[in-house]
Amino acid sequence: MFRSIAAASLLVGCSLGSAVAAPADENPYKQGPVTDVGFIRVKYGHMLDYLRYLNGPYRLEQEALKKAGIILDYHIYAATPHNPSDPNVILTVTYPNYAALDRGDDIDAITAKVEGSLKTADKAASERNSYREVIGSELIQELVPRGQNVPMPPPPPPPNGPNK
Repeated sequence: MFRSIAAASLLVGCSLGSAVAAPADENPYKQGPVTDVGFIRVKYGHMLDYLRYLNGPYRLEQEALKKAGIILDYHIYAATPHNPSDPNVILTVTYPNYAALDRGDDIDAITAKVEGSLKTADKAASERNSYREVIGSELIQELVPRGQNVPMPPPPPPPNGPNK
């Protein structure tokens, strides 16, 4: 009988010890917002053309996506290329999480509203390809330290473009 009580006490003690130790096993961070970083190379002599687009339809679409709660924020950066294959414009769009990327139908509806139709948006994108090249993009996720409630601003883009 004494052995049964001792064994039960040991089992309960080990269980409580595990429960107390659980917070130490918890990740010291939580998954934060997801940022899509786009690396763009605008051809010489066409920067103003591209900036007009960014200040027009692009900005209107991003603001509508923000208002709809699909994105948290967006930014446009000028970059100094170090060689001909580096970007000279970097675009960031920050989503609350990866799940927001699955809202393609909602995003398409906003694009169609801003651009007139998806076909018009596709045609405009194709025309922009005559003076700019999308070098690549990268999805990055912020790691928010536990205990921090306010998301930090999006990180600055990598200095030398994708995969460097």
